[in-house]
Amino acid sequence: MQLDRLNFHHLLYFWRVASIGHLTRAAEELHVAQSALSTQIRQLEDRLGEPLFERDGRRLLLTETGRMVLSYAENIFGLGQEMLGRLAGRSEGMLRVRVGSVATLSRNYQENWIRPLLGDPTVALTLESGRLDELLERLLQHHLDVVLSNEAVPADADRPFHCRFLDSQAISVVGPADAWKRRRLRVPEDLHGRDLAAPGPRHALRSQFDALCIAADVKPRFRAEVDDMAMLRLIARDSGWLTVLPEIVVQDELRTGSLVRVGRSEALQEHFYAITTTHRHRLERLERLLEGSRRALRPARAQAPAAARRRS
Repeated sequence: MQLDRLNFHHLLYFWRVASIGHLTRAAEELHVAQSALSTQIRQLEDRLGEPLFERDGRRLLLTETGRMVLSYAENIFGLGQEMLGRLAGRSEGMLRVRVGSVATLSRNYQENWIRPLLGDPTVALTLESGRLDELLERLLQHHLDVVLSNEAVPADADRPFHCRFLDSQAISVVGPADAWKRRRLRVPEDLHGRDLAAPGPRHALRSQFDALCIAADVKPRFRAEVDDMAMLRLIARDSGWLTVLPEIVVQDELRTGSLVRVGRSEALQEHFYAITTTHRHRLERLERLLEGSRRALRPARAQAPAAARRRS
C-alpha cells in the first residue's frame, strides 16, 4: 500500500480507541456515532490487510499487528501534538520547555538544573512531578521534552529512550548544628541504634544504604522514611534527628549553618540522569542545558560553610 492511500483520519480513530480501550467512550470523546467509528476502523483494517482488534466478550484486545500500529500512531499523533504546542508557544513569542522530574528527586537539584532558563525571557517552563513510569509514558507521547531521574532507564525497540548521565553525589548524614557541630560519625559503622530519617523504600538510594548497613551489621532506628525529598528536607531541618540524604537537598541549611554534615560515605552515591526520546524535535536551549548539566550540583558544594569545606 502506498502512503497516499493511508487514511490518517481512520488512523486517528484507531489510536483513540486503542488508547482508551473502549469503543463507546472513544466515540463519545471523538463526537461520532459508535457504528461510524467501528466502520472507519474496519476500513483501516481493510487497507492494512490485517485485523487490529480481537474481541474478548465485550472487551477489545489489540492483535500483534494492532500493537505495532499503535506504537507508530502514538509517535505520529504525539509529534503532531508537540508541533501544535511548539506553534502555540511561538505565537506567544515563547519557547516552551517541558520538564518532568521523578517525585524522589531533590527539588533543589531540579531548580539548579533549570536555573539557566529562569532568567531567559523567551522561555516558558512546564514542570511536572510523578512516578518514573508515568513520566516516561508522557515522554513517549511527546507531552514532555526531558525527564530528570535518579535511576537509569534502558532503551529497547518499544521504548526508544536516550538516557544521559548528568552527575553524581555522595550521600551524607546531616544533623542540627547545635548538637553536631564538632562531632563526626563513620557511615555506617557509628549509626547502630541511632535515630535516623532516611529515604523510603521506593527511593533509589535506600537499597544501597540498607545493603551497606547489613554488610556492617548495623541496625539504625528509622524514625522517618520519606520518598519526597522536600519533606525529608523539612524533617532534617526540624526534627533534631540525623538524616541520610544527598547534600543538595539541604544546600541552603548547610550554607546558613543550621545543619552540618556529620558523616559521609563515598560508597553511597545518588546518580542523576536526563532521559529523552530518540524521536523528538531538538531544542537548542535544552541541548545546551544537557551539555552543561554538571553545574546543577555546584551550588550545594560551593555554598557549604567554609568550616565544613575544610573538614570535608
